[in-house]
Amino acid sequence: MFELLRIDPKTIFLLYLWGNFFTCILIFSYSFSYATGDNRKILKWFGLGKLLLTIAWILAILRNIASDFISINIANSFIFCACCFETMAMLSLIRSKARKYYLLQIGITTATILIFNFATLLKANINTRVIISSIGIFAIYLPATISYFIEKKKSFFKTFYVLCYVAFEILIIIRTVYRYLYPQEQVFSDNLLDSLYCIGLFMVSLIGIVGFLLLVKEKQDHKIQKLLNDKNQFFSIIAHDLRGPLGSSVSLSEVLIENIEEYNREEIREISETLHDSNKNIYKLLENLLEWSQMQTGMITFSPKNILLNNLIEENIELSRNSASNKNISIVFEPADLIEAEADKNMIDTVLRNLLSNAIKFTDKNGEIKIRLSKTDQKAEIAITDNGTGVPDNIKETLFKINRKSIQKGTENETGSGLGLLLCKEFVNKHKGKIWVESELGKGSSFKFTLPLTKTL
Repeated sequence: MFELLRIDPKTIFLLYLWGNFFTCILIFSYSFSYATGDNRKILKWFGLGKLLLTIAWILAILRNIASDFISINIANSFIFCACCFETMAMLSLIRSKARKYYLLQIGITTATILIFNFATLLKANINTRVIISSIGIFAIYLPATISYFIEKKKSFFKTFYVLCYVAFEILIIIRTVYRYLYPQEQVFSDNLLDSLYCIGLFMVSLIGIVGFLLLVKEKQDHKIQKLLNDKNQFFSIIAHDLRGPLGSSVSLSEVLIENIEEYNREEIREISETLHDSNKNIYKLLENLLEWSQMQTGMITFSPKNILLNNLIEENIELSRNSASNKNISIVFEPADLIEAEADKNMIDTVLRNLLSNAIKFTDKNGEIKIRLSKTDQKAEIAITDNGTGVPDNIKETLFKINRKSIQKGTENETGSGLGLLLCKEFVNKHKGKIWVESELGKGSSFKFTLPLTKTL
């Protein structure tokens, strides 16, 4: 039985070399052919990790041919970096917010590389280097493995994938303890434990790769399902909100056509104004519909440039003057300073236009709207504040969600679909910014959003 489990070191190296090489081909092929934009980045990290492992094994095979610096120091440094990239891909899949954990992974990886190279510089023997490598790899994978059990959202594939790494960690602990108790002067020996370790490690790696791809597919399926649900909800909103103004337009035009001779000039003017308002609502709804659909299908290109926000805000204030003057509402701009941001002008124009339109809609006659521009937390913050009706708490939570209908009528019974705020959220998110509302019923609302400041050299 033991003879069947014997594996010589050359077989191990070749097994991992070809295994990682074919994994690279599989990962990058899947990434270019089937993956979405978000998943492509995760797959790139994972594939890069496997590519570095392949190079590392090639350098390790060159032992006694290339210099020790190349076949030991660089080879092992590549292995540690490969583990770091793999755990970053793993964190992106199992955690909703993984950015802060990336620095931890990079820090542990850097420390491991420095310690290993320092030990090599001091002429540490093979057994010591194996123990340092094992502890380093264990430390790199540990935070990513633990983070899964902290994460609230769990699934079968996610559990399956992480259990592979739990088994991987256990194998490393067993081997580290064994090498410490029974020192050896070979990286891999042909004893039973090392043979079982190598077979187990290869199987866990193979299963882990399958689990990773299944988890990527699950995440992609969830995103597609969400898009389908949003689309269905969206068309439900549009169908409902178009029916009202379109029905009014049809009815009014029909009344006007059939009875135009019976109406005097003032009555015709009144019906025409109502018809105009109805058509204007339909046009605004269709305009938002077109922009939202273009955003969802990727037809709108995101082209951020350095923009002076002061000028952009003033331009949109001028466009809103007529609507505000109809209700005798004053618009006051309060810039703290001249502030530049890296933003897409068309998108931010749409955000400002929608927020100003909403502020005018929900502000009484003779009211006031204030716009404040400031810097906060290394971002530009724009706040549009009115002294209007305010937003009820039960609606406040659903303003930026497509699966919840949260429609209020304006101070003069102005109607809307709520699609404008959804569009604002989409555009602000595209800039890696944040949008939110602060409001008290009867005392007004303040819609705020942030944008990245212009990067300075």
